[in-house]
Amino acid sequence: MRELVIRRLIGSLATLFGVCVLVFGMVQALPGDPARVIAGLNASPQDVQRIREELKLDQSLPAQFSFYLKGVAVGDLGVSARSGRSVTMEIVDRLPATVGLAIAAVLTATVAGILLGILAALRPNSPLDYGVSAMAIGASSMPTFWLGLLLILLFSVHFQLLPSAGMLTWKSWILPTLTLASFSLALIARVTRAAMLEVLKQDYIRTARAKGVEDWLVISRHGLRNAMLPVITVIGLQFGQLMGGAVLTEVVFSWPGIGRLLVDSIFARDFPIVQGVILVYGALIIVINLLVDLSYAVFDPRIRN
Repeated sequence: MRELVIRRLIGSLATLFGVCVLVFGMVQALPGDPARVIAGLNASPQDVQRIREELKLDQSLPAQFSFYLKGVAVGDLGVSARSGRSVTMEIVDRLPATVGLAIAAVLTATVAGILLGILAALRPNSPLDYGVSAMAIGASSMPTFWLGLLLILLFSVHFQLLPSAGMLTWKSWILPTLTLASFSLALIARVTRAAMLEVLKQDYIRTARAKGVEDWLVISRHGLRNAMLPVITVIGLQFGQLMGGAVLTEVVFSWPGIGRLLVDSIFARDFPIVQGVILVYGALIIVINLLVDLSYAVFDPRIRN
């Protein structure tokens, strides 16, 4: 298990270094002078030169990348060109809202998706099975922002039951969570159904039932546990996709997270914020994938050997 953890950590660090290279190269590949863009069209040459020196843009590319890596290592992602605050503090202020929304969406999608997948697998080719399949196809085909707008029109405008923006009360979490969880819920339900159908055909399931073990124990201890590996993989991948989908969801619902911060910073040409948010997104996805890899050993002891 220790060797498994070490290998995964080394791979994660290498991936994180690659993300740093891509984020650094993204700004370098932008047309024009970043210092001029940040300073504004009406800035004096002295102001542009000052910003260029502050951002180390007057140095060579290897020197700039070295300064960038040193800053990332100590948590210094630069200064926002729009607010003048530390990029790290700007992200830290917004990060809990995004992570909280993503966790709420993952939990909702996981619980509902696994439950629906199990029910569909226990009644194959039944109306329930067809209903779950139809729901999964519809949810996975609908764009996130379009579903969000439909939910706002239905529950906020028509019925006036739930708020359409902000995160002032617990009710504000319902619509963004459902919007963000819809696609993942459908995919988890389909994967759980397929995995459970395969597991329920195995000999040890028939043996457990022949011994008189109650169905719920057969399903939970023998069936679901052995069907969880592909489900865990999907959940881990979906968490990364939810972090990306949160950008559109936060814009639709005016959610004060880093996704909305990223969009606002792109329009404001605040490149340090854009760099920092993309780097944080990449780091979060890497950490989630690492946890998913390590969780395999919990459900499949053979991986620990």
